[in-house]
Amino acid sequence: MKKLGIIALALFMQTAFAQTNRFVYQVTMKSDASNKSDIKTENAYLDISAEKSLFYSENRFKRDSIMQKAFQGGGGRGSFNRDQMESLRSNINYSVEKDKDNQKTIYKDRLGRDIYVYEEDRPINWKISSETTKIGDYKVQKAETDFGGRKWTAWFTTDLPYQDGPYKFSGLPGLIVKVEDDKGDYSFDLMKNYKISEIPALNQFGNVIKVKRTDFVKQQQKFKTDPMSFMTQGGGGPNAPMRIGGGGNQNPGDMRKRMEERVKEEAKRNSNPIELQ
Repeated sequence: MKKLGIIALALFMQTAFAQTNRFVYQVTMKSDASNKSDIKTENAYLDISAEKSLFYSENRFKRDSIMQKAFQGGGGRGSFNRDQMESLRSNINYSVEKDKDNQKTIYKDRLGRDIYVYEEDRPINWKISSETTKIGDYKVQKAETDFGGRKWTAWFTTDLPYQDGPYKFSGLPGLIVKVEDDKGDYSFDLMKNYKISEIPALNQFGNVIKVKRTDFVKQQQKFKTDPMSFMTQGGGGPNAPMRIGGGGNQNPGDMRKRMEERVKEEAKRNSNPIELQ
């Protein structure tokens, strides 16, 4: 009996260690440079396992779940509830994966029909202060850095056994509870955390294109000036993003015009990106 108890305890500890911890951050964004009063807020997940972490939008996760259920049930794109999908539209189209073994940060973002992937090539150099305070239940310590053309202030805690944070932020001796830039354009605030079985696999509709970060920045600028060139490459197919406005007997020219107006409007709404350089 004693041996069985030891085995049971070992299995329990192994299962507990294998679990993934999900940290939910509230992300506040002023992404439209021409309208700083337009403040967008939504939740994002930072899922941390023993091997890696993944930061992504909660709304994207919910949209993926709806799409996956529809495809598994034999339905196509037309089977989605458009109003429901629109209500889950996210301003966080990217995901950030941190590989703990290889110490790599992988950034993924959509431009038009395709997913662009690059490895972050800039280290984040923190200046840790002796200043401490308390945020929620956690005792936190202050740290500052310059990254992506912004000055950031982070508050991290050693109360939790993780050295990670939202977006690309990591490298501090604890978990980042809050991080914001000095202009007040972007902030990430830890709201809660709980355990999940594993980090989910996100749906990736479209081609995956691996590039260097500098090449991605060039493509991103091109997308802002000529978004339709990214929407018409490669044709449709099962992996293409949903068309805008539905199908039927609509005039292709009208559909293209509506799509162009929408893509340009989205580019305008993201004219104050989280990284300025």
